[in-house]
Amino acid sequence: MADTLEVEQLRGDLPGQGVLCLHGPLTAENLLPFQHAIRRENSATVVLDFSEVPYVDSAGLGSLVSAYISRHKSGQRMALSGVNPRVMKLLEITRTESLFLIFETVEEAMNALSHAASA
Repeated sequence: MADTLEVEQLRGDLPGQGVLCLHGPLTAENLLPFQHAIRRENSATVVLDFSEVPYVDSAGLGSLVSAYISRHKSGQRMALSGVNPRVMKLLEITRTESLFLIFETVEEAMNALSHAASA
């Protein structure tokens, strides 16, 4: 049961900001909770908190890229925070890290994105 993924939905500090905290690996076995949560998240900006995601497999990465593309097409933004070295390596190897705005913490992401939105 240790390999389950839970997605906790939080509100950002500002209207139009959402945070999805992922607890567990993002893998083929547990993509559904992530996919449902990202589809339900209609904030203009969403931060995915990866601080409790130990690893992501290729299916998880595909789902992440797909979520980015669909949000991008509808004018919504998505950022990642708390990405560990193992997940970062996957993003670098697959050359997908440039798609995502990546921050150390949710707070940094929120601050950067709220300032970008008002700029």
